[in-house]
Order: sequence, then C-alpha cells, then structure tokens
Amino acid sequence: MLNTINRPTLLLFFVFDVVPGTPGVGKTTLGKELAQRTGLTYVNIGDLAQEGQLYDGYDEEYQCPILDEDKVVDELEDQMGEGGVIVDYHGCDLFPERWFHIVFVLRTDSSQLYTRLEGRSNYTGKKLQDNVQCEIFQTIYEEAMEAYKHEIVHQLPSNTPEDMEQNLDQIVQWTEQWIKDNN
Repeated sequence: MLNTINRPTLLLFFVFDVVPGTPGVGKTTLGKELAQRTGLTYVNIGDLAQEGQLYDGYDEEYQCPILDEDKVVDELEDQMGEGGVIVDYHGCDLFPERWFHIVFVLRTDSSQLYTRLEGRSNYTGKKLQDNVQCEIFQTIYEEAMEAYKHEIVHQLPSNTPEDMEQNLDQIVQWTEQWIKDNN
C-alpha cells in the first residue's frame, strides 16, 4: 500500500510493556504537540482501543485489558494508507513495516521513569518493575530495529522539558524536509 497523500507517517513509542500506554515519558504530550505544529493526524492506540472496544480479554496480573491487535490494524488500515499520521504506542510488532516512513523511540532515564510511574496508583509491583526493566534493557529499541529498516529507527532522549522541545524541533524539521522532498 502506498500513501496517496504526500505526507509522512511516523511512529512514536517508548518503554515496551504488556499493557497499553506507558505513562510518564511524555509520548502523548509530544505526539499532540507535534500534530499541532505539523498538521499531521495524531492517533493514540490506547484511546483508539478504548473507544472501539478493540480488546481480546483482560490481563489479571497487570490489571488491564488485552489489546486485540488484528482489530487495531484493521481499524487503522485506511487512515494509514492516506498518510500523515502520528501513531503513539508502546510497541511496534503489530504494525506493518509499510505504514511508516520513520520511527522515533523516546528514551527516559530508568530512575526518572521509576519515579514517574511510582506516583501512579495503577503502576505497582511487577507492573512497575517490568516497565523499568524494559527501559534498562532497551527492549523497545531492539524491537524496533528488528521490525523496521535500521535507517528509519531513531532514538531520542525524553528526560527534560528541553529534550521535549529539541525532539519537537528535530521531528518538525524532518517532516518539513520529507514533504519538500516528496512533493
């Protein structure tokens, strides 16, 4: 499938975990601000799944719904074909490679991530530890490198407000250049 509109599609993701939406690393803030600055469409997979009830059961251990990946892909197929989409999710193995022009993996220092998640009532015990361990071991970055061409996968720091602004500037510049090169 080729994008019919000459606008890039981007994938933003962070610490891999087994539940939708790792909080505390700034993905939603970055994605929404990026959509405002570029005119691209922002899609949060956790919100999409909740709105469409795109679930396949419930995980008792982590106390969260289990995403039905096939339903999510089916739901997004037409929109992704049009291009110009920023996808916000915590993993990459369910998305077809053809959907994305670039993938940004945001990284947060594990001690900061621990502090951020610890302050949230639904992140305790094993769930909290698993999320932090995934960041320490670069699980999501390695997953991205396996799922997509290496040249489209980029890591960006996400520890401070200054990092956020630099990331926004860098991604906006990339988007503008991509549009210029492909129109």
